[in-house]
Amino acid sequence: MSESFSMNTPLTAADGVPLKTRLQQQRRMRQFKALLLVLPLALFLLLTFLVPIATLLTRSVDNPEVVSVLAETSQTLQSWDGKSLPAVTVYEALARDLARAQAAKTVSVAGKRLNMEASGFRSLLQKSARQMPLTLEAGQDARTAFIALDERWGDASHWQIIARNGQHWTPYYLLSSLDLRQGADGRVQRVPEEERAFLSIFGRTLWMSFWVTVWCLALGYPLAYWLATLPTRKSNLLMILVLLPFWTSVLVRVASWIVLLQSEGLVNGALLWLGIVDAPLELAFNRTGVYIAMVHILLPFVILPAYSVMKSIPPSYMRAAISLGDHPFAAFWKIYFPQTIAGVAAGALLVFIMCIGYYITPALLGSPQEQMVSYYVAFYTNVTINWGMAAALGSLLLLATLLLYGLYSRLVGANRLSLG
Repeated sequence: MSESFSMNTPLTAADGVPLKTRLQQQRRMRQFKALLLVLPLALFLLLTFLVPIATLLTRSVDNPEVVSVLAETSQTLQSWDGKSLPAVTVYEALARDLARAQAAKTVSVAGKRLNMEASGFRSLLQKSARQMPLTLEAGQDARTAFIALDERWGDASHWQIIARNGQHWTPYYLLSSLDLRQGADGRVQRVPEEERAFLSIFGRTLWMSFWVTVWCLALGYPLAYWLATLPTRKSNLLMILVLLPFWTSVLVRVASWIVLLQSEGLVNGALLWLGIVDAPLELAFNRTGVYIAMVHILLPFVILPAYSVMKSIPPSYMRAAISLGDHPFAAFWKIYFPQTIAGVAAGALLVFIMCIGYYITPALLGSPQEQMVSYYVAFYTNVTINWGMAAALGSLLLLATLLLYGLYSRLVGANRLSLG
């Protein structure tokens, strides 16, 4: 041969470009095209999911009211020791801030925020602002004039509250959501027992969600197994009945359960007619009714993931185990059940996460003792217009969801969620 081929000779394309370089260019081009295809979805998720969540997290610690209305006072309080009364210059700064706020009609903005920590603070600010500009008598300074106007200005605890809120960020809402608060010394402490509410509400939410998930698993697993073992035609027909609730509004389904479960409803009427009970059962407007309606609504979210996993398990596994002498139940427990854990866990996770954020069903079918965290998020959003507390409660729900997903990922594996 006149020419010999060397293993070190780089391969080239028809245009003389090294083949390795050309393959890299083509791979980058494919990645770029794939990115262009995914970009609209990424933007959609950014605008509708990530940005609202970031806003929610920000609002839970945002504290602009006092620092914007009492800006000069907040600035001068930074050098205050927090124990004795502030210097006269702080009172003078407060007088100027209140005069500007009275002219701009923003006194109530700061007053509403401060009133959350000390009842009567709003009226104190409004009363003092109406006396601005401050008139000093002979031999009187701003501090003496303010105390003469209202003796609460001589209480260091009121100034501690202003100083604590003289920053753009605050842990107040998050601490309040956990029945905590900052004391006069800045340390975190529990609120008095008569003021504690949110920890019990979170506990109630998790407890109710747990039992709804348990009942969904207890009812959904056998049904999914039955559908998976039926012939395809029959299972598809019955699957329509499982999917049928998705075609009906949740509000309509809850209203239907009210009709069925009330004292003169169809369920109590049937029980009385059959002689099973002597008096109507209390099934509506209590926890029993909430459980029944929530299990009915969320049951398909257990059946569908479990069914999809069970359908992929070859029946020959069970037959082989039984033919080798294993008991049918033991074969089911050792061979079949472990292969369904991914789907069952995915369904349980989905049901539990949806439960902790439920609002309509407990609000319509439950009493005040059945209201969950989402009810209070709606209350602070629509009734009291307290976005800080609503965002803090929502942030804690988001944290609970992430912790549950992390627990699922550790125990079962997040990759099995997609495989299921």
